[in-house]
Order: sequence, then structure tokens, then C-alpha cells
Amino acid sequence: MTRKHILILTVCALIISVFYAGFSIAADKGRRYYEGTGQMLWDINTKEKIIAITFDDGPHPRYTGQILDLLAKYKAKATFFVIGENAEKHPDLVLREYNEGHELANHTFTHPYKTTPKQFEKELKETNEIIYGITGFSPVLFRPVGGQYDEKMIDIATKNGYKVVIWSWHQDTEDWKGIWSQKIINKVLKGSKPGDVILFHDGGGNRTQTLKALEKIIPELQKQGYKFVTISELIDSVNGKVSN
Repeated sequence: MTRKHILILTVCALIISVFYAGFSIAADKGRRYYEGTGQMLWDINTKEKIIAITFDDGPHPRYTGQILDLLAKYKAKATFFVIGENAEKHPDLVLREYNEGHELANHTFTHPYKTTPKQFEKELKETNEIIYGITGFSPVLFRPVGGQYDEKMIDIATKNGYKVVIWSWHQDTEDWKGIWSQKIINKVLKGSKPGDVILFHDGGGNRTQTLKALEKIIPELQKQGYKFVTISELIDSVNGKVSN
């Protein structure tokens, strides 16, 4: 083998090693990577029978109040990922969520699926200001629209003091599709396990089926010994801080 051939093979080997190193770093920046940094949460690993139910896209003038009535009936807590412009229109519902012990979280101001970094940061800040103006509370949790995120988004959210929350992948109720309540009930009850984060919606469309499903899901899971907690309580449970 000539010196030229050796040089070519060496260069090729270097290029391949750099490529795979870069691929490995990129691949790591998924759930495993971000849970390791503490920047994101999908669910938690626990034997304690606690579950966090979450609601996106509200508040809604028709459905949010009914959901709050249902939560109060069963003394269950939830986390509401609020859209800023909806909160601005319905401050009474946001205040009620807060006063009744539920957790308020940021879900952008206009619910955009695509945005520039500058626009995204503006969406976060506007929603925070609205929630703070209504309640005096500044959210520390953020959920990206559709669960879609990238490295820049996570960095901006973290810089602004947020932990990014997705949901347990097996607990997307898909209630936003308007599916029948029994399908939602079957999916949630079949898949529920300690530490889950369940995705519901209280805004963005007709949530009649969501309400019907919750009326069955909450008491059934309580009957099985589950307690419904906020996301922050779920996180605190790792350190044994969840109140009885």
C-alpha cells in the first residue's frame, strides 16, 4: 500500500469518526439527555401511586369551569398549561384554577407550531406576565405546542426559568381529536401506572367527551389507590415532599 493510499484511508477514517461522534451527541439530545440535565420531564419512576393529570389549551369559557367542578368533586389536583391569549380573555377561570390549588403552567401566548427564537421568548414572557398579573404567581413549567421541541427552544425555556414538561407517551388521550369518551377511558385505565403524566385538553375545541371520560377515570383510579397531584408535586415526590 502506497503512502498516498494510507493517507486517504486515514482521512476517511477521521471523517467517519467525526460523523459518528456528532451523530452520537445529536442522538443523546433526546429524552435521556434532557432528563439527565433536569431540563425536561415526561414522567417519573416511582412505586408511589401518584399521577399527574394535565390540561392544555385553556382556559375555555364553557369547559374549563366544568372540569374544575369535577376536580373539586373528587378532590383531585391538576396542572393547567395555559395559553396566554385565552387567559387574558378569561382571567376569572385562571384565578379560580389557582385559588383551588391547581398548578398553572405556560403553553405560549398564541399556540404557534412554528416560531423564531425571538418570537418564542416573547410568547413565554407574555403568557407569564398575564398569569402573574391575574394571580401573582409566576409559572415554572412550560409545555411546547404539540410536544414539539428542539435544542434552541429548550435552552430559551431554561434560560427563562422553566422546566419543560411533555407527558407519558402512552398517556396521550388524543381527546383533541374528538374521539368517544369510552376510548379515552379504556386507554387511560389500561395504561395507568405510578408516576404517569396524562395529557388532556380543556380548550381548543369541543371537550364534552373529555368531561365524560374524566367522570369515569378519576373515581376509578382513586378506587385503585391513586392520588392526583400537580406536576410540581410529582417532581417533589422524588424527594419525599408530596403532602398527604
